Amino acid sequence: MAGNLDPKTVQAFGEEWGRFDQASLDEVELEAHFRSYFKVFPWKSLPLNAEGFDLGCGSGRWAKKVADRVGKIHCIDASAEALSVAIKNLAGRGNVAFHQASVDGIPLEDSSMDFGYSLGVLHHVPDTTAGIAACVRKLKTGAPFLVYLYYAFDNRPAWFRAIWRSSDVLRRAISSMPFGVRRVVTDMIAGLVYFPFAKASLGAEKLGMNVEVLPLSAYRNTSFYTMRTDALDRFGTRLEQRFTRAEILEMMSAAGLGQITFSNEMPYWCAVGIKKSSE
Repeated sequence: MAGNLDPKTVQAFGEEWGRFDQASLDEVELEAHFRSYFKVFPWKSLPLNAEGFDLGCGSGRWAKKVADRVGKIHCIDASAEALSVAIKNLAGRGNVAFHQASVDGIPLEDSSMDFGYSLGVLHHVPDTTAGIAACVRKLKTGAPFLVYLYYAFDNRPAWFRAIWRSSDVLRRAISSMPFGVRRVVTDMIAGLVYFPFAKASLGAEKLGMNVEVLPLSAYRNTSFYTMRTDALDRFGTRLEQRFTRAEILEMMSAAGLGQITFSNEMPYWCAVGIKKSSE
């Protein structure tokens, strides 16, 4: 396997998807999550029976929704354990192929894909810029690439960023723990932090308040299952990078993408670009 990955991070995600395989996630909630990530994706521009890839497919939850809309999708993940979960969740679908590979070892021909996406993955590799470029190389000219990268709170006030810095100290400590301990600790965080903050935001919203600036308000309409999953994802992962909107725009442009569009709604930042001609 090629080298733009952190082995301990790959292992952590394999453990995460083995524990939270998303099989029990409510379909209505999954659809809501899917629409929020793919809000800016240009479905109508895809050719009939489009073929594309999901880089860092994890449990296969996004591929489950995409497979119904395209001709073929390649699910790619560096973790064998994660890939086994995706294979189980996507069983019976004849238009899905599975590949164990890192982002710089994608086993697809260059300039061969009609679309691609990578959601919540490339901020967990050592070289995010190179990761985006590797994905774009697999696209045909005119094909879209959708990416979600953790934001650097560039659209948030200073107090919000200060809270994150405190939480990141916890992440660094928790992510070094054995998986069993990590799971228990992050479940506690989900129950004692995510849940009350999310429900407080929901109550405030019902009173007519603007709650978007409140920490964890994005979880106000999600299940506790999702909170537990994301708490493990957020605090149990050793390698995490965050980027401003301007930095993401720069990386996407350098990779050969144009017509770059950002979603102005949570989650931040989701962006899609169209591969430009190399001529």
